Formats: sequence, C-alpha cells, structure tokens
Amino acid sequence: MIKITLPDGSIREYQQGSTALDVAKSISEGLARKVLAANINGEVWDATRPIDTDANLKLLTWDDTDGKSTFWHSSAHLLAEAVEATFPGVKFWVGPAIEKGFYYDMDLGDQKITEENLAQLEKKMNELAKQNNAYVRKAIPKTEAVQYFTEKGDEYKLDLLQNLNDGEITFYTQGAFTDLCRGPHIPTTAPIKAIKLMSVAGAYWKGDEKNKQLTRIYGITFPAQKELDEYLAMLEEAKKRDHRKLGKELGIYTMDDNVGPGLILWMPNGTIIIEELEKLAKETEHAAGYKRVVTPHIAKESMYLTSGHLPYYADSMFPPMEMDGERYYLKAMNCPHHHKIFDADHKSYKDLPYRIAEYGTCYRYEQSGELFGLMRVRCLHMNDAHIYCSKEQFAQEFKAVNDLYLKYFKIFGIEKYVMRLSLHDPEKLGQKYVNEPALWQETEELVRNVLIETGVPFVEVKGEGAFYGPKIDVQIWSAIGREFTLATNQVDFAQSRSFKLSFTNQHNESEIPLIIHRAPLGTHERFIGFLLEHYAGRFPLWLAPLQVKILPISDKFMDYANTVKQKLFDAGVRVEIDDRNEKIGKKIRDTEIAKVPLMLVVGEKDVNENKVSVRRHGKGDLGMQDISSFLEAILEEIKERKGE
Repeated sequence: MIKITLPDGSIREYQQGSTALDVAKSISEGLARKVLAANINGEVWDATRPIDTDANLKLLTWDDTDGKSTFWHSSAHLLAEAVEATFPGVKFWVGPAIEKGFYYDMDLGDQKITEENLAQLEKKMNELAKQNNAYVRKAIPKTEAVQYFTEKGDEYKLDLLQNLNDGEITFYTQGAFTDLCRGPHIPTTAPIKAIKLMSVAGAYWKGDEKNKQLTRIYGITFPAQKELDEYLAMLEEAKKRDHRKLGKELGIYTMDDNVGPGLILWMPNGTIIIEELEKLAKETEHAAGYKRVVTPHIAKESMYLTSGHLPYYADSMFPPMEMDGERYYLKAMNCPHHHKIFDADHKSYKDLPYRIAEYGTCYRYEQSGELFGLMRVRCLHMNDAHIYCSKEQFAQEFKAVNDLYLKYFKIFGIEKYVMRLSLHDPEKLGQKYVNEPALWQETEELVRNVLIETGVPFVEVKGEGAFYGPKIDVQIWSAIGREFTLATNQVDFAQSRSFKLSFTNQHNESEIPLIIHRAPLGTHERFIGFLLEHYAGRFPLWLAPLQVKILPISDKFMDYANTVKQKLFDAGVRVEIDDRNEKIGKKIRDTEIAKVPLMLVVGEKDVNENKVSVRRHGKGDLGMQDISSFLEAILEEIKERKGE
C-alpha cells in the first residue's frame, strides 16, 4: 500500500500502482470527470500514470494553470494527428502549450497549409477528439527511439534525441499518432470539445534564421463551446481596445524611425495623462512621507559594477560611452542613484524609515523583436521609490506599500489582481542570485508573512526573484479580462552591503538597512497602455486629456460659448470649443468618437436662460443645467478622481 497526502492534509491509502485518476474516482465520479492531470510531489504527471511510492497529490482540473497547460499540450498532439492524416509525410518539431492555447511547428515538404485549410483541420480534430482515444505513455530505450525516427526519416526528432539519455525518453500515442514527448497529457481526447485554429505562420527551426523555415499553426481549445465563444468575443473586443490603435486615434503617443524603435514621443494628450498620473503619485507619496529626488540619466560603470547590475543585466543595458577615460552607461535602473543619495550624509535610527521617490527615466535595450507599442520600450518613466528601514520596521513599510497598490486599484477600477511572490532558486545561488542562502530564507519569510497578514491574494513562484532579493510582481486584469504585469515590489538585502550603507541604531551601533524597491504605478508607458485597453480610450473625467467640449449650434452663439469656456478654463477644466461650420449632429458624433467625457451644447434657449445643455459620452442627453452647478459637480468629480 502507498500513502497519498491530499492538499487538505488528509492521508489515504491505495494499492501500489494506483493512479491520480483512481484517487479522484475514490472521492467522486464527478471529480474524476474533471481531472486533466496531477501534481505529484511538485511535478505534473499524467492522471493515468501509476504511482509507486508515498506521494503528495493535487488533482488538476481546467481551473488550474497546469491543468490548462496539459489540456493545450494534448490539443497540440491532436492537431498533429489531424495534420498527419491530411498531409502525409509531414515531419514535426515541437508543439508546446503557450499562455493561451498552443502551437505546433512542422515541415510539410512541398505541401503548404493556408488559412483556408484551418477549417478543414478543425473538422478533422473534432472527429478525432470524439473517438475518445487515450493518451498512452511509453518509456522507450534510446536505440529504439533513434531507430523509429530514422525509419521515418525525421531529422527533427533525431535532433531532439541527441540530448536525451536512456530513462529520459517517452513516446505518447493517441489514435494513429505517436510522438516523442515527455508529457504530461490528459487521459483521453474526449474533453477537447471546442477547437479554433487561429493562424498559420512561418517559424525558423530552433528560432535560427539560418535554418529552414517551418510552418507554425496556432490554436486554442476549450472543454466547452461556450468558453470558446467567450474567448473569441474577448479577442474581438481586445482588437477594438488595442492600445496601439487607440493611442494613434486619440493622439496619445507616436513613434518615428528617425527617433528610433522603442522610443516614445508623447503627444499633448498623452502628456496630460502623464501629468495627471504624476500628480496622483506625488500627492499620495507626499502624504505617505516620501521625499522627492531627481537623478541623472547616466552614471559611471563603477556604480553598476558595485550594484551588481552589470554582470546580471549587461545585455539589457545600452552599450557604454567612453568619456574622459571613463565608461558611462545610460541609466537602466534608479536604485544605485538612490543608494548614493541615502549615503550622502550620516543616518541614524531617527531618520528611518527613509523614503525617497522619483519618476525616473530609465533606458533598457530591449531586443527589437520584443518591442511592442507601449508595453515593451527602450525608454521608460518609472514611478520608482526606495525605502530604507530597519528589520523591525520592514513589515509595516511593506504593508504600507501594498496598501498603496490597493488604493490605486480602487481609483482605476481594477477589480481582479494577484500578487506573485517571486522566490529564488537555491540551485542557482551565486549564478542568478546573490549567494546568501540564510538571508534569502529570512527575507522571503518576512514578505510571505506580510502578504498573509494583509490578506491580499498571492501565489508563489520559484526562480523568478530579483538577483538581490525576493520580489512581488503585481498582476492585474483589465475590464475585458486580459492579464498585465503592472509593477513590482522588491526586497533587497544585498545592495546595502554592496554600497556599504548603514545607520546608527538605538544602541549607537552601526546597522545595515533593508531596502524596499517599489513602483506601484509601474511605468508611464506600460500603465497608460493598460489604461487605454482597460477604459477602451474612455478615460474618466479627471484623467481625460480633454474634459469638456463646447458645441455651439451656430456662430451666433459663439460669444456665449467663449464666456462658458472662460469660466471652465479659469476653474482649471480642460475645455475646447468646436467652432467648425458643421451641423450640431456631426459635432456631437465627432466628439463621441473622440471619447470626450462631457459635451455642452449651446443654443438660443441656453443663452436666454444662462444655462448649458449637457451630454455625457456614452450616456447621451443629461438635460439643461445651470453653469455654476455644472461646474461645481465636475470639479468635485475631478477632485475625487471618480470613475464613471
């Protein structure tokens, strides 16, 4: 008998060789029907793979990330089976699950798959899925595996086998298709009920442009048609909300080849949004006891060697500049500069926590293929700050930073979020991470305890920490359910030592401070890109580049329109007049398209009664209002930074 420990801590005994699916069936048949894979002692296994020793087991369903990944990887094999049945002689490279769905790279020889073939392949995949064929795992000796693919003339699988040894090689078979694969897979093809092949693309073998170009098919599958329909609807909505499209239409930003890739030119409308975000951050940080600083855009190589950034991040930094016999680098991060400010004069425990903030401009040499609108750029403006505190102050300071995030989430209507606690990998100490195992354990436990005490949702991810300490990556979801990485909140126990930072404690002894790196609003670039999608370009009144547009029905009401404009302008409202010689219907339509929150239609009745006819974007006519009452209401809305 073997002992199986379930996530709730309960222990059950089963016959040796039982599977995770057997365990699920012993709990309930309904649960067994949902199981896609299993986590066995930290590894994802087939739910049908025999378990021979005592184990910790978690059953994985569609609701689990690893469950989805297994489902999509199995769908890639189903695609390969459909392609092989339709295009004889095809050879396959790799077919992994990706964030949303899967792809498979293949060599079709002289044959070609076009967009028109995708519907044909979808139909074949549906036929195969309904056959309820099991995914069967089989360990294969290397000599036998090599012989199998040699006979097939498959140089791609033979290449993969070169780096595998006996005991590491498994084949998976479902129906008429067999592939070299380490798995895992779902039990059978039957759960794959909704299939959509998204596109066909070219992909160089091994990602090397010197190699042959293969055909790549992208697809996605779901256990129910309703989920696929919802996903496709979300994609259509996402196209409408694409920040690159909206950024151009609304005059937020532009880019130019003569300036360079990944270097954003903020237009007047975008600059207004930047200024409003900075105003919010400065007000919030001032109230929280931060002091503002400004640092240069370049620094000597020696500083980044001291910080440790150059050995770890040299590939992400622009090449050095030679000046006066020294090497200088464009600033890729603000923290070393801030450490120098902390160290500029002696600090005692009375000066701590010492909080300094800056909207610092940084430069990162992102690869050209990774640049993407506002999301991946080479010049970024970061809502950065560093907190220097004692170990005793850490929990309260870290909690206060988390509270900042929660405040911002409320302001921007972000309802779904999760803190991703990124930890170190003990096996990579001294390589990817500072070699201080005791400090890693201590600081990770400090962060974990704060997250637990504050009750924020969080997950733990091994091997994703910063090189100098654990960090929290803040994952948020837009209004249509798309996930973004907003910002980071990092703990640093290493750079205090590197820069020899210290303060005098209550016992008149020298002590090393802990450092918290935080950027709750991330960068202007990424956050405004997120907001464009989140709001679909319909910014709330306080953030809108143009808040009010006055629409005179004809030129004879222009004097009154200018009087209204001046009152609003003097009160600090961003306001313009549409003085075009157009009909009022067109003016209203154009202002709606421009997503201006408020319109004031001015006609004879408005002039006679000293009022304005108010329209709200997306809501239509709100009726006539007294100018003073209207102004008072919108100023309150702007001051409180209310959403719609």
